Amino acid sequence: MTPMAIEELRAELEQRRASMQTRLSSIKKDVTQEHSGDSAEQAQERENDEVIDAIGNETRQSLHAIQVALDKIADGTYGDCEKCGANIEAGRLQAIPESNCCMSCAD
Repeated sequence: MTPMAIEELRAELEQRRASMQTRLSSIKKDVTQEHSGDSAEQAQERENDEVIDAIGNETRQSLHAIQVALDKIADGTYGDCEKCGANIEAGRLQAIPESNCCMSCAD
C-alpha cells in the first residue's frame, strides 16, 4: 500500500474517531438524564437505557479498533495481519480501515 493511500486512510480513521467520540458524548448525556415519575414511562425509559448502553459499548469498541489502527500507522505496522502476519488486502483496508486481519484469517 502506498504512503499516499495510508495517509488517506489515516485521515478517514481520524474522521471516524471524531464522529465516534461525538456519538459517545451524546450517549453519555442520554444515559445521565433523569427518569420520569410515571412508572409506565420509567419501564420504557429503562428499556431505552439498555439499547443506549449497547450502542455505547459498540461505540467504545469501534473507538478502540480505530485507535489501534492509528497506532499501527504511527509505528509502521499498519496493514499487517495480527494473526498470520501477511499483508491485509488493500481493498479490505479501504472498506474497513480499522481491519486488523486479512480475509483468510477473518473467516
